[in-house]
Amino acid sequence: MTQTLQNDRGFTLIEIMVVVVILALLAALVGPKIMGRSDDAKIADAKVQIRNIESALKLYKLDNGNYPTTEQGLHALVEKPTVGQIPKNYRAEGYLESKKVPADPWGNDYVYLSPGEHSDYDLCSFGADGTKGGEGKNADICSWDMH
Repeated sequence: MTQTLQNDRGFTLIEIMVVVVILALLAALVGPKIMGRSDDAKIADAKVQIRNIESALKLYKLDNGNYPTTEQGLHALVEKPTVGQIPKNYRAEGYLESKKVPADPWGNDYVYLSPGEHSDYDLCSFGADGTKGGEGKNADICSWDMH
């Protein structure tokens, strides 16, 4: 019976410490690689959202002959404008399936200018920092750079 009790001792403190050190090393090596991917995912998401908004803008123009003005903004894609040139053939359900203008992946509004400096309209997300310019995750993501 004494021999049975000695075999059921469990793990020693040193064995537990070795496992903790190994897990810490794995977390230190793998963690940064996984964390860096969230910025890449947000950038990709912003590009997809810009393309979706561009599709809605093109449908708006097909129905109404022009893009919403800067004053009307992207909100014109979900609710008929009441300022500026009022569209005559506005779709009752709007032009965005979600029935709301999305914020960019960092929670900021997209910047919309019409007429734009680069084409009929300019559509941008200012990246993680929310200000014009920047590099890496803070870089601007703009419609004219994606074509």
